[in-house]
Amino acid sequence: MSSLSVFFSPISIASISPEHGFLNSQLGNVIQAYETDFPTWEENEQPQLAIIGVQEDRASVNNNGTDKAPDAVRKHLYTLYQGDYKMNIVDLGNIKAGNTIQDTYVALKSVVEELVKTNILPIIIGGGQDLTYAQYLGYQNLERKIELAIVDSRFDLNQEEAENVSLNSRSYVNHIILHQPDYLFNLNSIAYQTYLVSKESINMYDKLFFNATRVGMIAGKMDQSEPLIRAADLISFDIGAIRASEAPGNANAIPNGLYGDEACQLARYAGMSDKCTSIGFYELNPTFDPMEQTAMLVSQMIWCFIDGYYNRKQDTPLYPKSSYIIYRTTLENEEHELVFVKSKKSDRWWIQVPYFGSKSVNERYYLVPCRYEDYQMAVSGEMPDLWWKTHQKLQ
Repeated sequence: MSSLSVFFSPISIASISPEHGFLNSQLGNVIQAYETDFPTWEENEQPQLAIIGVQEDRASVNNNGTDKAPDAVRKHLYTLYQGDYKMNIVDLGNIKAGNTIQDTYVALKSVVEELVKTNILPIIIGGGQDLTYAQYLGYQNLERKIELAIVDSRFDLNQEEAENVSLNSRSYVNHIILHQPDYLFNLNSIAYQTYLVSKESINMYDKLFFNATRVGMIAGKMDQSEPLIRAADLISFDIGAIRASEAPGNANAIPNGLYGDEACQLARYAGMSDKCTSIGFYELNPTFDPMEQTAMLVSQMIWCFIDGYYNRKQDTPLYPKSSYIIYRTTLENEEHELVFVKSKKSDRWWIQVPYFGSKSVNERYYLVPCRYEDYQMAVSGEMPDLWWKTHQKLQ
């Protein structure tokens, strides 16, 4: 792991700590941070979570200054108190901006890849949201299909020049979709606002069978978004998805969006997901955050993610089978039955989508997180949208 040290610069704890230092139960006293020597650990004592700052803002559209976000967040994160569990978290410091922005992408890709391979979950504090592309590239050599969830008020997709658009925080999704080799199985956009998204982009999502959920669909009922978060291997959170009154620290902040507590709830869902192996918090700009309200909110979102992580149920089906309840229902005029799985541990639901064409007795299937409402819909005779979209992608 020491090979990663070339990408990082240390952080100054003195510049972000309170006058009298951190109390025993504050995170600043619990997190092993890179201040003088790069953190190392024995194989049987490796950290579970790694905080990574990225000092890069060159492709953050209309939001220069996001490179200062990591230390602004640490200042508040380190003063928060740990929950009722033993934490093993390391802070690797800040990835320095490379000579070119491509150098920064390569550094972040290498770090994410190394950490994910060794089962250490990176928590990335950016930087512009274009860094999501580098985060995604970290999964390229894992040789499996990946699901991505993006919490954003926009789609960050350029429909005008789909194939030749330069990479920035408003077009990185183009590069993820068109990347070869293609290992993107699904993309979930959460909390978008319709008037910020072109109808062409929405049509493109439909054609690719991606999922897009408007902020109005989940306002006041965040549990609607939980299955979409639970399905994702990696998650990217644009602070611009939060309304300006709650998170002014963004040059592109707008009046509508998520409330602060809703953003924290999404972060906690991400932490609780057994499938999530990396998360990034992007587009915080301390220049527009004089009262440090947004930095405080992001630190609380990270705390909620950590809290969710240490409350994981380890119940991604189907082992042991005695921990689950199987529900079966058949739609009218359908040859096959729909199979739902409910965890006794957490009451969370999944739906099985078979790989059609398999002739074996043990027909293989893809397990998709869903809600109880999807089961109710199937019982009433309707095909859940989630099942149909996944089925189209499996063909």
